[in-house]
Amino acid sequence: MPTTPALRGRRLPRRLVQLYAGLTLYGVSAALLVRGGLGLEPWGVLHQGLSELTGLTMGVVSIVVGAVVLLLWIPIRQRPGLGTVSNVFVVGIAMDAALALVPDGRGLAVQIPLLVAGIVLNGVATGLYIAARFGPGPRDGLMTGLHRLTGRSVRLVRTGIEVAVVATGFALGGSVGVGTIAYALAIGPLAQLFLRVFIVPSTDDGGTAVAGGSPEGAILRP
Repeated sequence: MPTTPALRGRRLPRRLVQLYAGLTLYGVSAALLVRGGLGLEPWGVLHQGLSELTGLTMGVVSIVVGAVVLLLWIPIRQRPGLGTVSNVFVVGIAMDAALALVPDGRGLAVQIPLLVAGIVLNGVATGLYIAARFGPGPRDGLMTGLHRLTGRSVRLVRTGIEVAVVATGFALGGSVGVGTIAYALAIGPLAQLFLRVFIVPSTDDGGTAVAGGSPEGAILRP
């Protein structure tokens, strides 16, 4: 796991707060989408389908899937960071905690606000944790690794992965609906907006360079 310069500098406390706040809020946003009942984000569809199949909670399934995806980094020579490993555990734990506290929405008057809150909060969470610059989530790294390995465009690789994930999750009983479409349309602009809000300069001299490439070019989900 890389330790320099990611784990040095006077901005480290702020970055750590952003990382763990972002990952926690990501788990909460996923739970809100579940309770809204109008459709989940692509990986959420898979997690819900596997949860239905195995009887495990969605948070535990998210952790297991994240760990399996992280193992797939080995043959494609991706290097995890602190944010990568933290992503595997924190999102799933936060999701289960939120699911235990938030009841199912009943009626569109409750479901629609839950859906909107889940999507917006997901955008905030994505901006927080990616802008902290501690490495991509395991699913994002799989996408960028396959992009580098195959030479295919990021858009094509991402689309292929997410279509496969949604199809598998739906076949297992995961929820696909208007919320899935709304999420797909809204998450890119929202994440880009909040990346700009929360970006942490990568140098201590006030510069705004971003380690590992521009986060605006990596509006990715964990």
